[in-house]
Parts: sequence; structure tokens; C-alpha cells
Amino acid sequence: MLAANLIQRGHKVIVITHSHPPDRVGIRWLLPSLKVYYLPFVPIASSATLPDFLSFLPYFRTIVLRERVRLVHSHASLSALGHEGLLHAHLLGVRTVFTDHSLFGFADAASILTNKLMAGTMRNVDAVICVSHTGRENTVLRGELFDESEDGRTMVPGRQSRRISPTHCMDTVTIVVISRLAYRKGIDLLVATAPLICDAFPNVRFVVGGDGPKLIDLLQMREKHRLQDRIELLGPVRHADVRSVLMRGHIFMNTSLTESFGIAILEAACAGLYVVSTRVGGVPEILPTDMINFAEPDTDGVSYLDRSGGTHDPLRAHERVKALYDWAEVAERTEVVSSWGAHAPDDGARAVFWPIYTIILVVDCVFFLFLEWWLPRENIDFVERHWDADKFREIVQDDDDSSGINGNDNMARD
Repeated sequence: MLAANLIQRGHKVIVITHSHPPDRVGIRWLLPSLKVYYLPFVPIASSATLPDFLSFLPYFRTIVLRERVRLVHSHASLSALGHEGLLHAHLLGVRTVFTDHSLFGFADAASILTNKLMAGTMRNVDAVICVSHTGRENTVLRGELFDESEDGRTMVPGRQSRRISPTHCMDTVTIVVISRLAYRKGIDLLVATAPLICDAFPNVRFVVGGDGPKLIDLLQMREKHRLQDRIELLGPVRHADVRSVLMRGHIFMNTSLTESFGIAILEAACAGLYVVSTRVGGVPEILPTDMINFAEPDTDGVSYLDRSGGTHDPLRAHERVKALYDWAEVAERTEVVSSWGAHAPDDGARAVFWPIYTIILVVDCVFFLFLEWWLPRENIDFVERHWDADKFREIVQDDDDSSGINGNDNMARD
């Protein structure tokens, strides 16, 4: 949605990502005028690619040059391609913006290593966007951005308006959970509390959508407590089907142990569901207090959470969310931050960070110089024409007119 709104504001947007087996590889067009490069990097686990900082450079350099890219916007602090893109961008004179979506700790080994990598990457970033105030504080500490000015920009994502037509029967209360089924999303809490809730409220049933390593735990819990008729596991849910799943429920449950913003909560509220959630991270910033109910991230808290709900008007909730969030505003605010990053002073010198990262940077520079010699810029086939929105509308209109004429002729013959 962000890309679509930026395109509407007159920007050219392309997406660079890894391939998605079995057939999503190469160049594809989405949302008329959004070009996506699916590079031949095979995910190793959980849609993550193996970082090596070198094999991505030839692809990245060619795409940036032939598309005449002027700004690289990377998302997520655990994206290998995102980190590599931020590292390579300044070799090509391209400015960078980074958006962080998640919260991470500081004590465990994985967080320490990830934070060190992020701190090194942040030395080469021109602007940073966070999705909540809590996320901003976490990113500042993890990225060691202690010299950040007080007017740092924080933005939260919006949600497109949409019609809802809830047809709920209150004889049965349906609790919807749509999440990545992983430890960070608090699926262990869901496994522990769902049987308690079903036992306390005979008219409650669960609809759970999503996939992940904790799916087996949900299946075992459902089998152990014989709740096959009370807990429906949908598995992976396509983005286009999320609304239809949400419309089946009355309550949306979020059991995350850490959450920077939580777009699923916003979508559920927009669909008219009453939201119950653990009080973690940036979740309290998403909705007014009368539209969401909080509990501590433990079994007792989450179990009590569903006992304390009150009256809720789905249509009024939809109208309130519709007024609070808008993707067009998100695109405008992203444009402001990107423009600020693109025109920030650049003294030509980039800070270096700890010896290993410095070695990677030196090797990256040498490899880049080799590519400049091996594949000169003047030999690259530049993109001269992009998607013409006006031409597309003209063609579609002509097709519609032709279809209408042919249809009228067929009716006349009949």
C-alpha cells in the first residue's frame, strides 16, 4: 500500500527481493506500475536468505544503475538483502532510508549479534523511520544513534478505508487470531489459554490463521483437549483473504510477547472486531483505550482478558479507525523523511564500525571497483521507459468500449 500511494504521488517505485519458489523469480509487475525484481536467492528458513555481502552486489549495482535509482529504502533489521543494500548504496552515490518494524532485546546472544550488525549498518544510513514511539526508543539504543536530534521523525502505518457488513450471531462468540505462529508472537500463551477459555465459556470458539513453527503445538493442544469442533486452524492465509477471516469473528486476540506496532491489530479494529492484546511494546499506541483491552503477557492475564469485554459497536469502531489512519498520509510522511535523507549534508566520509565490519566494507569496495572495470556503466542497458499510467488507462478504456460494443452486437444478433 505504501508503494501504491507513493506511485500515485508521482514517484517511481521498484522492489528488490529474493525469489519465492517454485516460480516467483525474475521481473514481475504488480499493482500496475510496481516493478518487482525477484533475485535468484533461495530462502534457507522462514523466508530468510543467507547473508554474504558480496553475491548481491552485482545484481544490486545493475538494477540501481539501469533503473536510475536515487534512494534506497530498506525494511526490517533482520533482512539480509536490506543490510547489504544499505551497505552497497553509498558506493553508487545513492542515499538511504531504513524502516525498523520490530523490537529486540539486549541480553541474549542472538540480540547482541543482531544489534551489533544493525549498529554498523546505521553508520551508513541517512534517515531512519520507526513505526511507534516505543520502536524508536528501541532502535536508538540498538543502533547506537545517541546523537539523534529531538525532532526525529516517527511514523505509524495507516489502513485504507473499506466497507464492513458484520453479520454476527451472538449465540456464539468467535475469537480470531491471525499471526505468524512463532514464539515471539506468544503462541505458547495461546496454547495455554485457549483450553481455559473454551472450558469457561461453552459458546466461544477460535479461528486461528497463520503458519509457523508453533503450528504443531496448536495441533497437539487441540488434540489433547478434544477441541477440534471449537478451534479451527486455517493454516496460511492469503492477504486478500484476511478480511473475510476477520469478518467471521467478534474478538481479535493478540498474544505477542514483543510488538513494535502490530498492523494486524489495526486491521481487526477496522473490520469492527473488539481487540484484546497483551500490553507489550508499541501496542498501547495503536488504538484508543476504549477499543482495546490489555493484559499482562502471562496465562492468568490473557485468560482474564476475555472475561472483561464490554459492549462494542463494530460500525463505530470502523469509522473511528478510518479517521485515525490513512495510507495516503503515510506515503506523504515517508516522502518527507526520504526527501530529508536525500538532501542531508554528506561530507563524503562514512564512519566505520568494529574491525570485522570494516574488513567487509573494504572487500566490498574492492569488489565494486572490479565490477566497474568488468562491466562498465556505459555497457549497461538502461531503462528508458517506465510504466505510463495515462497510456494504461487509455488502453483499458478502449478495451472496455470494445467489449461494450461487441456485447451490444451479440445481443442485437440474438
